Amino acid sequence: MLDVVGAALLNVLSGTHLLYMLVGVGVGLLVGILPGLGGIAGMSILLPFVYGMDTISALALLIGLLAVVPTGDTFTSILMGIPGSAASQATILDGFPMAKRGEAARALSAAFFSSMVGGIFGALVLTGFILVARPVILAFSSAELFMLTVLGLGMVGVLSGSSFVKGLLSCALGLLMGLAGAAPATGEWRLALGLEYVVDGLPLVVVALGIFAIPEIIDLLRRNTAIAEVAALGRGWLQGIRDTLREWGIVLRCSGIGCLIGAMPGLGGSVADWMAYGHAVQIAKDKSRFGRGDVRGVLAPESANNAVAGGALIPTLLFGIPGSGSTAIFLGGLVLLGIQPGIMLVETQLDLVYTIIWTLAIANIVGAGLCFGVSPFVARLTTLPYTYVAPFMLMIIFFAAYQATTDWGDILALIAIGVLGLYMRRFGWPRPPLIIGFVLADGAENYLYQAIQFQGWSWLWRPGVLIIAAITIASMWAGARYGRTPIDEGGASGRVRDTRSQFVFALFMVAVFAYAVVDLLRWSFLAKAFPLGIALIALAGAVLVAAVILRGPSTSLMVFDTEADTAPGTASLARYLLWLAGLLGASGLFGFVIGLALFFAAFLHFEARSPLARNGLLTASAVAFLAAMSYTFVLDFPRGLLQQVVEMPWPLR
Repeated sequence: MLDVVGAALLNVLSGTHLLYMLVGVGVGLLVGILPGLGGIAGMSILLPFVYGMDTISALALLIGLLAVVPTGDTFTSILMGIPGSAASQATILDGFPMAKRGEAARALSAAFFSSMVGGIFGALVLTGFILVARPVILAFSSAELFMLTVLGLGMVGVLSGSSFVKGLLSCALGLLMGLAGAAPATGEWRLALGLEYVVDGLPLVVVALGIFAIPEIIDLLRRNTAIAEVAALGRGWLQGIRDTLREWGIVLRCSGIGCLIGAMPGLGGSVADWMAYGHAVQIAKDKSRFGRGDVRGVLAPESANNAVAGGALIPTLLFGIPGSGSTAIFLGGLVLLGIQPGIMLVETQLDLVYTIIWTLAIANIVGAGLCFGVSPFVARLTTLPYTYVAPFMLMIIFFAAYQATTDWGDILALIAIGVLGLYMRRFGWPRPPLIIGFVLADGAENYLYQAIQFQGWSWLWRPGVLIIAAITIASMWAGARYGRTPIDEGGASGRVRDTRSQFVFALFMVAVFAYAVVDLLRWSFLAKAFPLGIALIALAGAVLVAAVILRGPSTSLMVFDTEADTAPGTASLARYLLWLAGLLGASGLFGFVIGLALFFAAFLHFEARSPLARNGLLTASAVAFLAAMSYTFVLDFPRGLLQQVVEMPWPLR
């Protein structure tokens, strides 16, 4: 065994292998930094290049990228409040507030170091489990996987702030959004609003960017300041390392959560980071700083989402069952290289398996080191006036969202969900539960139906189900016993906001759930049973919330004016919604590139008061960046009416 491990290490340390691994790490960091792309897009980009490569070099290239995408996506999550990928959403809750108070470097370094620890932990778990994991993985049927989704939904309580009822309703809304489209059992178009775009379901990247990124961008624009007054460098990133070492218990436990979730096919990093964050909140004695810049809220999800890769490779290598979307592409790369995953791979090519494991561990170390090197410079972005930063962020968000399905529906859905997230934030409806519900919706329904179909109701008494149910109950009890963290969307200072506005938004939520009930009643039992139960309960809860709000400002469901609404010089919300509408309209008429150029020039002139020369340089830089992205990654731009009637040269076409 030691001979095999030693031979694998020598393969990894060869110059050619390290070179290709560095290329993969570099591409992975770039893909991670750019919001909305993620590991699937990065792996898809590299896959064509493995043709004709030798096996060891190709594996180095693919594993290098697979390991570090969850590290690179931390930059925008912490610095801009924009999820770099689906696996970095929870990092925003505390990482972004840290950046806003000048602790960007501390948050980044804590994230990078904990990510490295999580990645190495995942590689160690993969090492130990590769020979003994077969019976464990096979023991998880659809019933146990359904209970894991229930465990994830149990985290809603600790992420609902002071309004548990609103948190549950937000989670229900996320579940219904995740269930919209063709029913898996029958193919019926439920909750689709009659739109073909919704038939295949809403893309996660669109929902994540809309619910988190758009509201934060508009909020910072309304404040008309930089994200942070100073870029806390020097001791900041050293403090992040000390934070990781001090909270080693959280880091190791959340790394274990990441490995477990990664090993369960179909769950992945977007589930692991929320479960890890919820765990960190539940076990904390002092919860007062969560959601307001607690470094533990950065360490937990970042260690978990990097450990996911190690866990996801367990079913991928043992059974040829990808544990995530990224490992699904990696599995295709193995097939292209003539490698057949399965038990025989472990028995006959164990040296190759340990080459993968060593590469995974070293790539995490190299990726974290590179991030440490550039983080002091990237952290300086937080000191720029946000009127200069916002148009670039909107450009990247719109462009990334469009790559989900390359349909104009991506852009329209992004705007609609962004406005929803904006008003949820404004009126104190927590957004993290919505994302949890959305991520877990499809898996929960499928696993439940499969469990009932294959095992009847006897699945309720399976040992694994009972164990996970006990863990879920204990987890929820701990959250209730020790109190929930005050992660409030609306704040709690100042005078009570207009009761009528809050009541109108509550009525809107009532209308949404009522539509869901009416729509679902039309379909067959298998298509409606699971979502209809959710919709009926949510409708009753939304009616209750509206009735309580109507009683007056004494209720705990009311939201108080935040600093953003009462501070002198704060711009109106409608002003920036009109800018979004302008970008949408210009893109629809002239195509995305021309529309973006017009938006850039106008926004920088009227909002940033940018001099003409600087305005022209920034606008040209934005268009050049888009063109380079399109050419390098072979990505499309949204077309406008102009492109329908006039043949335009690239990239305007």
